[in-house]
Amino acid sequence: MDNLNSLPVLSSPHDALRNGLSCLKADAGVAHPVEAVQKSKTLAGEVVGPRLLRDVYGTAASAKLDIERQILLKTGRFHGLHSSRLGLDSLTGELDELTFEDFLGDPQNNEMQPPDMHSQFEAHFGTGVTQKRGFF
Repeated sequence: MDNLNSLPVLSSPHDALRNGLSCLKADAGVAHPVEAVQKSKTLAGEVVGPRLLRDVYGTAASAKLDIERQILLKTGRFHGLHSSRLGLDSLTGELDELTFEDFLGDPQNNEMQPPDMHSQFEAHFGTGVTQKRGFF
């Protein structure tokens, strides 16, 4: 049987004091060939991109790209509202790719109703109408 496509089998008890906590998932490696391609593409893009940019265009271009990325990471919306981060996606080139995150787990398709924004602000700032409990 090929060791690359099989899960590890625990043949002896794991000594957690000497070897740390056991995690068979971490020892299993890559579960699917597509997962290996996605991981290698992400790692190569994050490591090689700034280095190649610095070598070709100089350190100023790399610094400018880092500053733009930091600015676009800081922008957002209030808590509870979905932030698309369209500017960051266009800067990194993720706007051209369709991934699982684009259509799975979208908050707009959620079955549960999100909390009312006005009641969240009133609770946070203590400005809401409070109902007195008691006889008076």
